[in-house]
Amino acid sequence: MQVPFLDLKVQYQSIKNEINPAIQSILDNTSFVLGKAVADFESDFAKAHNVKHCFGVSSGTDGNHLASWVLGIGFGDEVIVPANTFIATAWGATLCGAKPVFVDCEKDSYNLDPQKIPEAITSKTKAIVAVHLYGQPADIDNISEVVKKNNLFLIEDCAQAHIAEYKGKKVGGLSNTACFSFYPGKNLGAYGEGGAVTTNDDSAAEKLKVLRDHGALKKYHHDSLGHNYRMEGIQGAVLGVKLRYLNKWTDARRRVASKYREILGNHEQIILPKEMPYAKHVYHLFVIQIAKGGSEKRDKLASFLNENGISTGLHYPIPLHLQKCFSDLGYKKGDFPVSERLADNGLSLPMYPELSDIQIEYVCEKIKHFFDK
Repeated sequence: MQVPFLDLKVQYQSIKNEINPAIQSILDNTSFVLGKAVADFESDFAKAHNVKHCFGVSSGTDGNHLASWVLGIGFGDEVIVPANTFIATAWGATLCGAKPVFVDCEKDSYNLDPQKIPEAITSKTKAIVAVHLYGQPADIDNISEVVKKNNLFLIEDCAQAHIAEYKGKKVGGLSNTACFSFYPGKNLGAYGEGGAVTTNDDSAAEKLKVLRDHGALKKYHHDSLGHNYRMEGIQGAVLGVKLRYLNKWTDARRRVASKYREILGNHEQIILPKEMPYAKHVYHLFVIQIAKGGSEKRDKLASFLNENGISTGLHYPIPLHLQKCFSDLGYKKGDFPVSERLADNGLSLPMYPELSDIQIEYVCEKIKHFFDK
């Protein structure tokens, strides 16, 4: 049996009768950049997250940049970022000229550890980025306490957490600004690159509108610095269709996660991801950990599964503080043990809404067989 890590073809086939006319409409109207399809999607996406403003942009990475840029973060500032995340989270600070300051994650949630943040704060700290990693919201209340106490900005990185909930509230509106990714493999994925920035702040919204469009509210009138971060019309059309299915697909992801837990829950050599009591996890990824054996054992398991037709992923094998591009910051191995342990032991299992029970059972059977050997 073949079990891909992700199957975008089966999802496309299920909605192609809606997707194809939506794309054709963009071609017929030649509204290739922004336009009505993007504006409609922005409105619907904002409603889905109970947030006032949404701006479609050209990628999730661009969203990271804009979410920091609009807050005035710049040279000489420091921004606190979890060590356990995709590198684009840190680009938000670095593209503004600021310095990322890394903090370890919690062992249960895999997200930024609020207890570790205060020791990383200096007089230069301007913001904290809370990443809702793998689809699980970070501990916003405890992070917000630190934010308020130190008069900082809070940014959410929601790249993997579309419509996830923290204490019954949707992510994307729990901070000063929030960024999303619509990379094709995301829970809500475009057919190419795409992203968004959301905010409840009217002033930030006005600035975002200008920053993403060359610093101009009126064509050829550039009152401030800006960039070309506009969303393409085709991506807006695709996302507009797919957004209608997001609740259904999210429920299916949660079903897949529940099935993994049901079968693997009592295995002493596997650590399953925990869903925190304050969170509604949307399972962009289902990341297990190997209890013993480290990266060597993890890699052997991945190879064994691959030999049996099962694709897996590594998210993320090198924590940010150990990346070569940040070597000048002076971090070393051992600085953030929880993040490093997850990097060595973590393995992402196949996760997408269309996974069948038969496929899930096959994956679990092969995992058990590997350890029983």
